[in-house]
Amino acid sequence: MGFRLPRLTRTSSSKGVNYVPKGYVAVYVGEKMKRFVIPISFLNQPSFQDLLSQAEEEFGFNHPMGGLTIPCTEDTFENITSSFNGC
Repeated sequence: MGFRLPRLTRTSSSKGVNYVPKGYVAVYVGEKMKRFVIPISFLNQPSFQDLLSQAEEEFGFNHPMGGLTIPCTEDTFENITSSFNGC
């Protein structure tokens, strides 16, 4: 018997704040840099790739938070990622 991880979560884990499960990646979003842990399958979605392009333009490859920094509001990020069916 196993457990299913949510598709999109704010980071909170009994294993520690910096824990990222296998198959997931940490991203930081919004002005307050909220940390989300998302499935790596999101990286293949065209709308997420648009966000990654914007992140590259704004931040280059320097992500001082230790994860990807996405330049959009938290609400926009949640709306975009909630539309990824079957991921």
